[in-house]
Amino acid sequence: MTEDRATRRKRGGGGAARRAARTATNFDTAKYITRNIPNYEILDEAALQTIETNAETVLAEIGVDFTDNPAALIRWRTAGAEVDGNRVRIPRGLARKLMSTAPSKFVQHARNPERNVEIGGDNLVLAPVYGPPFVRDLEGGRRYATMDDFEKFVKLGYMSKWLHHSGGTVCEPTDVPVNKRHLDMLMAHMVYSDKPFMGSVTEGSRAQDSVDMCEILFGKEFVQNNTVMTSLINVNSPMTFDDTMMGALEVYAANNQACILSPFIVGGAMAPVSVMGTLTQVLAEVMAGIAYSQLVRPGAPMIFGAFVSSLDMNSGAPTFGTPEASQILYGAGQLARRLNLPFRSGGGLCGSKLPDAQAAYETAHTLNAALMGGVNFMLHACGWLEGGLVASFEKFVLDADQLGALHKMAAGVNSDENAQAMGAIEEVGPGGHYLDCAHTHANYKDAFWRTEVLDYRPFETWDEDGAPDSTVLAARRVEKLLSSYVAPPLDPMVHQALTGFIQKRKSELPD
Repeated sequence: MTEDRATRRKRGGGGAARRAARTATNFDTAKYITRNIPNYEILDEAALQTIETNAETVLAEIGVDFTDNPAALIRWRTAGAEVDGNRVRIPRGLARKLMSTAPSKFVQHARNPERNVEIGGDNLVLAPVYGPPFVRDLEGGRRYATMDDFEKFVKLGYMSKWLHHSGGTVCEPTDVPVNKRHLDMLMAHMVYSDKPFMGSVTEGSRAQDSVDMCEILFGKEFVQNNTVMTSLINVNSPMTFDDTMMGALEVYAANNQACILSPFIVGGAMAPVSVMGTLTQVLAEVMAGIAYSQLVRPGAPMIFGAFVSSLDMNSGAPTFGTPEASQILYGAGQLARRLNLPFRSGGGLCGSKLPDAQAAYETAHTLNAALMGGVNFMLHACGWLEGGLVASFEKFVLDADQLGALHKMAAGVNSDENAQAMGAIEEVGPGGHYLDCAHTHANYKDAFWRTEVLDYRPFETWDEDGAPDSTVLAARRVEKLLSSYVAPPLDPMVHQALTGFIQKRKSELPD
């Protein structure tokens, strides 16, 4: 890349991004949500202070493990922590002091600048399902995911009106070698969508590949000065930070790229069965992980993550959409705001095997809790089935459609003169109807949120159409979106450079 070209990228994220904004296929995509409603706060001040005090006790007296990572142990010892083998005990106040350099909000840039998102504050960014090894659709049933499935999900995400983010591992393509599939997945996000995306976290070298590919897409200087990836770093709960996840975090933090530091907790298995106990462990783990990111690079953007499900004590299976999970989400949101950090939780979570009533109930409980609990980045917002083992095409579009209801709820209630509708009430008067009044004519197009999947036709019309249930309706929606998909333009030279990078890296790696 020439210096002039790099300079152009520095000013605007690249010529390809600006051309994409001018020439991309015209379809309606909503801006990320900015809440005009209050957050629900479930814990009082005394409970919050108790959790914070107990979390500091966990860090100072019990400690956390950083396994197989000598560099991390050196960083902690230099910062003033007590290091005994892999165990790190962090003095009271040290983690909080280190965390203070992490920004309270940040912009993640997309290759189309119109699709940039701001993470933090009152904002909510919605991203799709992440990580399932299996996929399901009406035609093929449940099966191992392939790269073709992955690309279809990226296209659906790109065309989904209410989805702001392309996500990361929307499914795990098992037809590509483990050590090479991250290259193909990242390329799919870059080529088939112009929304923001996530990088690879399964090894430090794969995180570095993600950074290198972004430097081709956006320009090296732009990447070093701006956040273009938000990636997921899970804690190996309870209180263990393995070298794989930390290796990826170190790469991203060093290169100014954002990470979600997220304990992965099934209550009763990896954390206590009580809400207060789980929140104490979540806070301790998050504080240790985010503090460590700031040892790598002060100011590295981070997100306070909380992914919590409960355990079915009869079967041992994780459960979703439960009251306890919502209570933990609400409490974790309060703790994140007290630390002045963006918050990640929620999603379209369910334990159901099919996109059925169980899936709908459990998903709705979690989506609504995430909206009310102040979540800033919602991973798994659409497509999740079977406790995260399956990415469902039909549930993807059903969930993505329902995300529109979150946008409407988050907007709050308008009280301006038009919303008061006094002219309409006067025009209609007693005993009339509002179907033909001037106010209805002026406002009907956007007065109510409207589904693009669900069926409100009269019974006779629906019956004549074959009496389709929600899964059939969603399958039709999937087919319609994929048949009308057109890729956003990408600079051919950038595409060629990305292809060359991938070919080179694959030739260096044995399967």
